[in-house]
Amino acid sequence: MAFNVLVVDDSAVMRSMITRVVKLSGVPLGAFHEAGNGEEGLAKLREHWIDLVLLDINMPVMNGEEMLRRLRAEPETSRLPVIVVSTESSETRVQALEELGVAFVHKPFTPEDLRATILRVTGVTPDDEYYAVPAADGGDFDF
Repeated sequence: MAFNVLVVDDSAVMRSMITRVVKLSGVPLGAFHEAGNGEEGLAKLREHWIDLVLLDINMPVMNGEEMLRRLRAEPETSRLPVIVVSTESSETRVQALEELGVAFVHKPFTPEDLRATILRVTGVTPDDEYYAVPAADGGDFDF
């Protein structure tokens, strides 16, 4: 099974970094889609089949929390796996997001931490026949 991924972040540099880590994660990948805010992210979800969303919280136009609430309100996307990748430091807000069924990775993140969260959320393990080790030395990242 290949995962179609949507990365939603207002920073093009951060979208690129997250995309690179996902590609090196060992998860079998299909199509990649990007959006610069929650409104664009919802539009991508209407246009494409998405299996995993990596979502920033603090963005212009529509923030990630609003996008997440709209995702959870729709039957088609209510159980869509979401990993929030954000600088958000309010424990109350992080807890509220986690109650909406997301995994949370704080920026700045290490590639290994994001990779571990991606593997946990997708359920892909090194024992899976379609798992691809990202580096010849056993999976370490080399940026």
